[in-house]
Amino acid sequence: MAFADFMTALMALFLVLWISAQDKKILIATSKYFQSPFKSPMEDHSGIMPFNKQSNEQGSSKSKDDASSTDQARDKDKQVELSFLNSVAADFYRLLHLDQTLDQKPIDIQVTSDGLRITLFDRSQQPLFKDDGAEFTDWGIHLVQSLAWLIDRHHFRVTIDGHTRKGLQLPREDYSDWELSADRANAARRKLVYYAVEPELIERVTGYADTKPLPKEDPSAEANQRITLSLSLLRPAKDKAKAVALPQVAPAPPIAANSHHP
Repeated sequence: MAFADFMTALMALFLVLWISAQDKKILIATSKYFQSPFKSPMEDHSGIMPFNKQSNEQGSSKSKDDASSTDQARDKDKQVELSFLNSVAADFYRLLHLDQTLDQKPIDIQVTSDGLRITLFDRSQQPLFKDDGAEFTDWGIHLVQSLAWLIDRHHFRVTIDGHTRKGLQLPREDYSDWELSADRANAARRKLVYYAVEPELIERVTGYADTKPLPKEDPSAEANQRITLSLSLLRPAKDKAKAVALPQVAPAPPIAANSHHP
């Protein structure tokens, strides 16, 4: 016998022995192949795994479940964030000993989708600034100092907008509402930085003069004399939830915080 024929026969023997040692499914598939070598035993595909409709449906269902879980987690995080912001707003009112039911509050806090919008009103009965200038009163300093602490504690990003009412009479002809609103906004920025706020947290300072009166208010109404600070969250609310309660601070000096409510 030629050596090549001997090796071929030996290889065939090894293959038969190996196939015989496999499980029943492989034996049946091998038998079918030799019975019809030009027809693959896998009717759906050739050379790849057969398509499993049930597995595909399970995968699609799993993807939908994962998407639903992601949406639920996002909604939960948003609820935690809103709860945190509402707690901060309520605690800030308590910190300043302010009654939230007053018709003409010296400040107003709104919870928005981005954070907090805090409006400081410059009213004649409890002025924020001295005369018609950009120098804070004692009450104004107390407000800004408390805000600076709040911003620094929770690491808010800040934008500051200054507004005036229409028809405001200023002592100098070359000094208009535009300069006054911008100077007041900048005065607020300087005080915030002086007391606690990191300068890089302040993103924008703008003076709008009398161009943006409050909704449903007469443009000449006193309520339009205001400074608005928009505070945006810098990190996820779940990291802040542990620090919702504001610590006790020294009471305000006996200026007008309690005795001059409008």
